[in-house]
Amino acid sequence: MPPAASTPAPATAVYVAAVPLRAPKGPGQLLMSAGFSLGLWDLQHFMVVLRPDPAARAQALVFDFQPRDPEDVAAALAVLSRGEIPGVVRRRTLRRVPGRRCWLVGHCREGDAVGAADRFSERWPTGLVVGEHDCRDYTNGLVEALTGEKRVLETLRSAAAAGRRRRGATANG
Repeated sequence: MPPAASTPAPATAVYVAAVPLRAPKGPGQLLMSAGFSLGLWDLQHFMVVLRPDPAARAQALVFDFQPRDPEDVAAALAVLSRGEIPGVVRRRTLRRVPGRRCWLVGHCREGDAVGAADRFSERWPTGLVVGEHDCRDYTNGLVEALTGEKRVLETLRSAAAAGRRRRGATANG
């Protein structure tokens, strides 16, 4: 009897997730939380979540790029003036993929998604400039490296805006 054909391992799922931007305690933090609650796209922190084979019950991994100390007042001032601040690329584990503000954007083209994400992150310049080299650029770049999908955040933003327009038309019509 010939040996059973081995089934290839499923490709790692790639997600983009959004969380509120972190800011110094006080009015800045309240503004960020309110902006996130209202779904204001520019007041969200984006990150990439990798989910290996769900059957394996492995934890998800999240990769992101943010200011080294996002709650520092000096960092907040640099952000407002579009100045460069020290950034850090982070890799953490999650027990599961977030259920809200998290979108499946594709599957990794390589067998070793985590290795590919680590290699991308090691090469990522860590001088952060909001609007020029920030979490959005990192997320777009990492998703493209893993899946081939270009400018994924623009696609997600357009889809979110279209969804809001449809809900508004339904509610008003």
